Amino acid sequence: PESLTREVHHQLLVLPFYSVFDSISFFIEGRKVTLTGYVIRQTLKEHAEAAIRSIEGAGPVVNKIEVLPISTTDDELRRNSYRAIFEDATLAKYGIPPVPTIHIIVKNGAVILEGAVGSDQDKILAGKRAAAVANVSGVRNDIGVRKSDAVSN
Repeated sequence: PESLTREVHHQLLVLPFYSVFDSISFFIEGRKVTLTGYVIRQTLKEHAEAAIRSIEGAGPVVNKIEVLPISTTDDELRRNSYRAIFEDATLAKYGIPPVPTIHIIVKNGAVILEGAVGSDQDKILAGKRAAAVANVSGVRNDIGVRKSDAVSN
């Protein structure tokens, strides 16, 4: 299962159009792969499932990824939250990889932060920066902390 886990992780990271505004997670039971998370495009949900189905050794794929509602208000909150977080001098380093390690999910005015950072202070700061964005109705900070220099998705 470890090689399957690595391959699923890799396939999700190289999906076209997977961005800072999407967050796809998975868990594996035996050979069954269950996908969860949030995406802003229906096509990304479909591509994620197809990519996992194509992995040799993967069994059934259960796709529980939620496609976020289309909303110009949420789009504006995404842009403003992105700027608030990644224009912060301390947090800017998390925006450098092709897919940033902090993911900003906006649903009906609420922000969910996912991903990983290197310290508790950075996690707290990201939450504060998101909460300071005008018109955000609430913030759920689900960012994980990895105590190492190698922070990855």
